[in-house]
Amino acid sequence: MPKVPLWDLPELPQNQLPLHLQLQKTRVSCNNDAPTNTENVTYSGAYAALGVDNSLRLDEFRNNFKVKVIKLNEEDMEFDLIGIDASIANAFRRILISELPTMAIEKVLVANSSSVVQDEVLAHRLGLIPIKVDPRLFDYMSENDVPNEKNSIVFKLHVKCERKSGERLTVYSHDLEWLPSGSEYVLPTENSSESKPKTYTSFTSSQVSLPEFANNPITVTPGIIISKLAPGQEIELEAHAVKGVGKTHAKWSPVATAWYRMLPEVVLLQDIEDEDAQKLVNKCPVNVFDIEDMGKGVKRATVARPRACTLCRECIREPGWEEKVALRRVKDHFIFTIESTGALPPEVLFTEAVKILEDKCESVITELS
Repeated sequence: MPKVPLWDLPELPQNQLPLHLQLQKTRVSCNNDAPTNTENVTYSGAYAALGVDNSLRLDEFRNNFKVKVIKLNEEDMEFDLIGIDASIANAFRRILISELPTMAIEKVLVANSSSVVQDEVLAHRLGLIPIKVDPRLFDYMSENDVPNEKNSIVFKLHVKCERKSGERLTVYSHDLEWLPSGSEYVLPTENSSESKPKTYTSFTSSQVSLPEFANNPITVTPGIIISKLAPGQEIELEAHAVKGVGKTHAKWSPVATAWYRMLPEVVLLQDIEDEDAQKLVNKCPVNVFDIEDMGKGVKRATVARPRACTLCRECIREPGWEEKVALRRVKDHFIFTIESTGALPPEVLFTEAVKILEDKCESVITELS
């Protein structure tokens, strides 16, 4: 191909990059061997020779940033974060997993346990049961605090498998009974002549009397197997839940998972028709492509479901198909998924994560100023 003199090249509009540089800046190219252009171009003078200012501007960020909810129910949420860097998306993911508080069982007082499950394992299983309560209604409990109705939740579990039944008994999470008045176990004290013996909690009033719990009793996620009892075996215990965050222990993490991926972009570089179109449709295991009838017996391949692309690269695996199909990822468009454990709805988890990130930014600004 003959070289074109510089003065014969077409002029570009101001602040606009050539197509190949724009693709390198905004897309990850997923080739057959490995992805390319994975790095972000953050240097303000990266395209200074072309008269393009690559600086980050707050007004441009405000205009480009969007949140689009794709799917929402009580358990999970899928939404698009558009116009942000991968570091911000990852900040949301890390905050959701490790910095949003929930209530989880921390202390287990075992009165009787004759099951085959050791007490330590039993306590660990109880700690991982999600508690359906808004953690914002409770306070953190430090080492110097005493358990009270504002920082603790107490559950009781007393299950016995009768010998006459002859069958094993399965103990489920919904067998846990909420004790709104606090612990029922008497605290061992030196003075046993007290009229009202002290228990392991110092509740001054029942949690039922609080307006937030009057018509909304505290429950746990049902259907989780805790143990199985043989005839004659018994479990009797109290479980005390406190407020914490996931970076202390995974039992306080409010999400089953929180993850994101860049938006797939599947482009047909040329018309793919007839037998090649059918071959392309058969290649894809997630049904990204479809066939459109163009009339006069001509059938053409189309990209019907690009979001479903998992980057398996089956469509470009064979030689020659990379010239027909281009697989890309949009660098500033993320498909984010949140699966809640049940303590809070997923949309509330995301808004709380935004508040925490905002507080972190304000702390950094305060330290720098």
